[in-house]
Amino acid sequence: MTENDLLHILALLHVTNVGDVTAKKLMSHCGSAEAVFKEKKHKLLKIDGIGSVTINDLFESHHLKAAENELKYIKDNHIKYLYFESQEYPEKLKHCIDGPVLLFQSGNIHLKNQPIISIVGTRQITTQGIAFCEKLVEQLTVYNPVIVSGFAYGTDITAHKAALKNKLQTIGCLAHGLNQIYPKVHKKYVADMEQNGGFFTDFWSSDTFDKNNFLKRNRIIAGLSEATIVIESAEKGGSLVTADIANSYNRDVFAVPGRTTDSQSIGCNNLIKYQKAMMLTNPMDVPYLLNWQLEDAVKPSIQKQLFVELDDQEKIIYNYLKENEKQHLDTIALSCQMPIFKVASVLLNMELKGVIRPLPGKLFELI
Repeated sequence: MTENDLLHILALLHVTNVGDVTAKKLMSHCGSAEAVFKEKKHKLLKIDGIGSVTINDLFESHHLKAAENELKYIKDNHIKYLYFESQEYPEKLKHCIDGPVLLFQSGNIHLKNQPIISIVGTRQITTQGIAFCEKLVEQLTVYNPVIVSGFAYGTDITAHKAALKNKLQTIGCLAHGLNQIYPKVHKKYVADMEQNGGFFTDFWSSDTFDKNNFLKRNRIIAGLSEATIVIESAEKGGSLVTADIANSYNRDVFAVPGRTTDSQSIGCNNLIKYQKAMMLTNPMDVPYLLNWQLEDAVKPSIQKQLFVELDDQEKIIYNYLKENEKQHLDTIALSCQMPIFKVASVLLNMELKGVIRPLPGKLFELI
């Protein structure tokens, strides 16, 4: 992309009634952002959904001036930007109709061939919620997932810190430009996150901070990931909006249930009750239901060991596989009379001990 291309894309996005969906429509029709500004008004009016108010505003000179100022900020601060049709643009976000035309990035973000999950929830997270979030991230570490969240108080920063603790890549999606950090108290985590992950935003340096920005930001959190996990939520909250957006993108949504008397569990319980989310009670539910395979993850090489110590449940599964060779996870659970989520956890431990190996189709066999 040339500097001139970027300038006109910025100018187009600065137009009041032109969001990402409309901008993509205009550029597709005219061939480029620059071509949009050179097109005749009467031809633009023939485009479905484009009205005269938008067309008249499009040709106001202040949009190009604003774009020049933002382009200067991008150049002066060496801001990396990702165009929605470029190879570097996050693959899953490309499939979202309202995905950002331009995504601004800081840090060292690498998403190719890695599982990506978003973890969201209330800002008033409880000690129980913190414990579950930390356990979730820790137990998923073997799959090397990228942890996405919103860098806000509560659940967001808990997820980011857990990722950093377990040396996982983590991405904060910001509701403002890269020229500021909110909340300011989280500034101490920026360097560590940019070293192993970083930040995404589609807001400009000139955008005024506004609480409504959080709702717009949430589509990026949901769109980046194959699944969104809601740890805790009150009856209303931004994390429920993120879950709704994820559902609209046909992505998986998980919710951690809680007691009916707990105010910070009402939202999660409702997501499960109305079948908007799958119930998450064990971290190993995530890789099982998303069909993650350990051979796809970056992990230490595992060699078969002699005289491996197995606990009682591992011995039951070991003996079953020894007699029946490779078997499907569901069959193992049924035959060994264990819940599926428990079997998934036991099988993972056995794989780490070098006793079994996973096969395509959720099959497992002894090594």
